[in-house]
Amino acid sequence: MFAAESLVRTLINQGVDTCFTNPGTSEMHMVAALDRVDGMKSVLCLFEGVATGAADGYARMAGKPACTLLHLGPGAGNGLANLHNARRGYAPVVNIVGDHARAHLELDAPLTSDIEGVCAPMSRWVGTVETPQDISRMAVETVKQAYGPERGVATLVLPADCAWSDAEPQVIEQVDMPDLDAVPLDQLDKVAKALEAASSPVILLGGTACLDDGLQAAGRIAEATGARLFMDTFVPRIARGHGRVAPKRLSYLGAEAMKELEGADLLVLVGTKAPVGFFAYPGERGTFAPPEAEIVSVGGPSDEVTEALIILAEAIDTPAKVPGIEASQAPKLIPDAELNPGFVGLSLMRHMPEDSIICDDATTSGMGVFPWTQAGPRHDWLCLTGGAIGSGMPQAVGAALACPDRQVFALCGDGAAAYTLQALWTQAREKQNVINIVFANHSYLVLNFELARVGAGEPGPAAQQMLSLDHPKMDWVKLAEGFGVPGRRARTAGEFDKALVAALDAGGPQLIVAEI
Repeated sequence: MFAAESLVRTLINQGVDTCFTNPGTSEMHMVAALDRVDGMKSVLCLFEGVATGAADGYARMAGKPACTLLHLGPGAGNGLANLHNARRGYAPVVNIVGDHARAHLELDAPLTSDIEGVCAPMSRWVGTVETPQDISRMAVETVKQAYGPERGVATLVLPADCAWSDAEPQVIEQVDMPDLDAVPLDQLDKVAKALEAASSPVILLGGTACLDDGLQAAGRIAEATGARLFMDTFVPRIARGHGRVAPKRLSYLGAEAMKELEGADLLVLVGTKAPVGFFAYPGERGTFAPPEAEIVSVGGPSDEVTEALIILAEAIDTPAKVPGIEASQAPKLIPDAELNPGFVGLSLMRHMPEDSIICDDATTSGMGVFPWTQAGPRHDWLCLTGGAIGSGMPQAVGAALACPDRQVFALCGDGAAAYTLQALWTQAREKQNVINIVFANHSYLVLNFELARVGAGEPGPAAQQMLSLDHPKMDWVKLAEGFGVPGRRARTAGEFDKALVAALDAGGPQLIVAEI
C-alpha cells in the first residue's frame, strides 16, 4: 500500500469525500490512491481555479470541506484567486498541493518553488509532510485547521516520495473537529443593554447568521427593538425567498451605504465586522458606519452567532416568530423589451424551482437581478465574498456536487466567465443541473464605472481598449458548445424567458447568453 492510500482513507474517515483535482507527475501516487480506495468522489477540472472555486462552492453548501489536489507551486498559484474567495467567505477547504520528492528539491528542477510561500496568503494554515509516517496525522491536522473554529483554507504540501513510500502509516479513524466558539453570555447582555438604550439601532448580519435560523432570530430582535436589519453586501450564503426574513443588502457604493446607515446611534455586528469600502476614493472616508454610532459585536466568523442570536432574542422579550416576506407574482412580462438584469431576475422569479442555488459572479448585473428574486421561490444565494471574479461557474460545480437534487444557476459577467470557462467542461462531464447565465455587455462595465469614481477622468482611446471586450466579441454559444454545454442567446425579455424555460426543461448543464 502506498502511503498516499493512508492519506485518502484518513480523509474519508474525517468526512472529506470529494476531491476537485488537476494533478501532475508529482501527484500520480495520490491519483492511484484515489483509484484504489472507495469512498472519495474525484472530479477532474481543466484549470486549478476551477478546482479551488468548486471546493469553495461545495463547502458553502455542504458545510464541510472537500479537498483539492494541485500540482506544485505553479498549479497552486493558478488556483489562488478562488482560494482567496473561499478564505474571505470562511469556507472550509482542504487544499492538497503535491511537491517534488525531498531529495529532488536540492536539484532545483524547473518546477521547484516555495509552495508554502505561494499558498500562505490565502490559507489560514499551511503544513508540509516531513516523513511518510506523518501523512495520516498531518491529514487530520489539515482537516482540523479547515474547521478552525474560524473556518477557512488549510493547505497540506505533500512531497512525492512521502506519497509513494511503501511505509504504511496508521489510518486514523474519525476524530472530533473544532466547533465554533460559544459567545459569552456577558457579551450578549452587553448587546441587549445597548439595544435597549439605542434610539436608532442597526443590526448588520454576515456569515452563518444569514441562514434560516439566524435570519428568524435577527428578525425577532429587530421587531422587538425597532432596529433596521441589514446584511453584508457580499455574504458567503444568504437564505432567500418567500417565508424568510429579508434583511436589506448594504449598498456596494460608499455614499449610498453611508446614507443607508445615516442616523444610526448603534451598530450591532453579527458574524461580520464594521463595513468598509472595497476601495479607497479621493475625498471619501473608507468606513461606512456613522462616526458617532456605538459599535457592539454579537460575535465574529469563529463564533456560533446563530445560537447567540436565539439566546439574545429570548432575553429581550421578542415575539415567538416573525413572518417572512410574502410570496408574490412576478410583474407581467414585456416580451419585446430590451433585455436587462432586472428582466433576468423576473424570469428567475417566475420559473426557478424551489430550493434553487444561485452562484453570483456578475458584479453589476448580479446586483440588478438580486432584488427581483426576494419574494420568489426559496433559494440560496452565494456572493462573491473576496471580489476575485471568475468564481461563478466553478462555484456552481461544487454546489451541484454538494446538492445534486437542487437546480443551480451561475450568474456571470462575460469578463468574469472568461477567467474560468473551463468549468463548463466539468459540468458537462458530471452531467450537472447547472444553468449558466452570461451577461454579455462586452465590457468590464464595473471598471468603466470605477474609472470615473476614482477621479481618473474621461477614458481616452487607450483606456477604452483596456476596458472593452468587443474587439472581437466572444461568442458564448460557440464557446459553451465547444465544452459540451448547449447554448442559447437572448436579446429581449421574451427571448430570455423562453430560453430559461427551455434550459430548465432540457436538464443538465446549459448556458444562456443574456445580451444586455
